[in-house]
Amino acid sequence: MKPTIKIDYVSDVACPWCAVGLGNLNQAIAKLSSMANFEVHFHPFELNPNMPIGGQDAIEHLTEKYGLTVEQVKTNQTNIRAKALEAGFEFHPEGRKRVYNTFNAHRLLYWAAQEFGLESQAALKKELLNTYFCLAANFDDQQTLLAAVARSGLDKDRAQEVLKNNEFTKEVREAEANYTNAGISSVPSIILNDQYLLQGAQPPESFMNAFEQLIQKS
Repeated sequence: MKPTIKIDYVSDVACPWCAVGLGNLNQAIAKLSSMANFEVHFHPFELNPNMPIGGQDAIEHLTEKYGLTVEQVKTNQTNIRAKALEAGFEFHPEGRKRVYNTFNAHRLLYWAAQEFGLESQAALKKELLNTYFCLAANFDDQQTLLAAVARSGLDKDRAQEVLKNNEFTKEVREAEANYTNAGISSVPSIILNDQYLLQGAQPPESFMNAFEQLIQKS
């Protein structure tokens, strides 16, 4: 019987490196799917929990937050766009225009896992990352989120209820606090089998190496 490797993927849909890391993770899983079963759980982390409605210009935000020049930000964006393409995400050529609050997206991801299962959550996660970085759409517009839900094959009407009624707010806040209290301060953070922590957008080879070691131990 193949062993099962549990993967807890702590991330934010406003994090470009989380998209890169996820694409690389999926490539590694595909290559080792004959040797193990993989169970991927997505967990919430907000890079900008206090971001107000309307968001902030992306260049302005990055220069202020990280103390970079505009030229440095644009160079970094070019590098990230190339890495993302290798990982299977074709980022918008002009970059994301604004940085938005992502709490509603995390509530929808929690809902997807609870009511439809992990595969549906994974489909929505990928579509939300596509929406944020490839379409560079307005995340404050609930129709943007609902369109991502529909493209993921999930129930758009039920998702609208979740957003309208503020469902899963408590659960997402608790999950965020759980990982913050555990020492997670940057994303992506990937926990394997509740024991081993990988941080950052690891290349596929790094994930494969870690998985192979776990398979051997099993």
